[in-house]
Amino acid sequence: MDKTMLISVDAMGGDNAPKAVVEGCLQAIGRQEGYTLQLIGDQAAISRVLGDNHYKGDRIDVINATQSIGGDEVPTRAIKEKKDSPIVIGLNKVKDKKSDAFVSCGNTGALLTGAMLVAGRIHGVDRPALAPMLPTMRGASMLIDAGLNTSCKPVNYEQFARIGSIYMRAIFGIDEPKVGLLNVGSEINKGTEIVKEAYGRLAALDDIHFIGNIEGRDLTDGKCDVAVCDGFVGNLVLKCYESIGSYIFKGVSDVFHKNLLNKLAASVLKRDIKDFFKKFDYEEYGGTPILGVDGSVFKVHGNANSRTVMYAIDRAFSFTQTTTLEQIRGCFA
Repeated sequence: MDKTMLISVDAMGGDNAPKAVVEGCLQAIGRQEGYTLQLIGDQAAISRVLGDNHYKGDRIDVINATQSIGGDEVPTRAIKEKKDSPIVIGLNKVKDKKSDAFVSCGNTGALLTGAMLVAGRIHGVDRPALAPMLPTMRGASMLIDAGLNTSCKPVNYEQFARIGSIYMRAIFGIDEPKVGLLNVGSEINKGTEIVKEAYGRLAALDDIHFIGNIEGRDLTDGKCDVAVCDGFVGNLVLKCYESIGSYIFKGVSDVFHKNLLNKLAASVLKRDIKDFFKKFDYEEYGGTPILGVDGSVFKVHGNANSRTVMYAIDRAFSFTQTTTLEQIRGCFA
């Protein structure tokens, strides 16, 4: 590889920081070469976790941060007043091209606000969007937007579709990603006036493969590669998706541990059950990119464990190796 990538990580963000974040970083560098990590936060606390894990390598650097942004702080105020917090430091490094990507499990509102105020939008993009991957029966589908823009104009749906299509082509190698508009029905005349106008705009685009309206039940089937919606709907879908997945996993586990006969059945089906669960393992999809921001910024959910952080860093590294940002810039130039 011609260049060693540098990924900055908010070591203090999330419910399980810094332990889960630092250990996730250690797991990540143990899996893959080609990048170094820069952990931002309380230097003493980070160093303790590194010491507890007997780390003596040279692929992790620590940057001390004297401030932190709590989960209940007002995002705009926190970004403006806490310049020495991991989120602001990390976003500035991306803006100044001193880091190739920034990953954080911290305050979602602060990260999203900071991404726009500090890193800035790609020229021509009206609103950046949160774009998580959802596990489906056919692989993975993107949900865009999933919480950044709770109220959208028709042009935003159009831009989300184009940005999402570029990402799916670049990262997943899908030549013609299928784009669906998340709605209350599949008929053309369904939805609010804004959604109906958005349908018309999407249908008129010649640089995306628009398949029309999709319903919530179409998501798990993998009917489309990019599901477009506003952030209000998207965030509800995302949270339900996460909770239902956990419910299914726990329910199946309880059934197989109910009695001896069920345990014997589980031992026979162990491999098949594991393969099925793997399809819907949300943690494996790692961090969520904030697309439309002029830089590589990834959000990881607040209660992430070390495994989730590891996959998020993998995802950020993969992103930096593609021309996704350049393609989005070119699309909206």
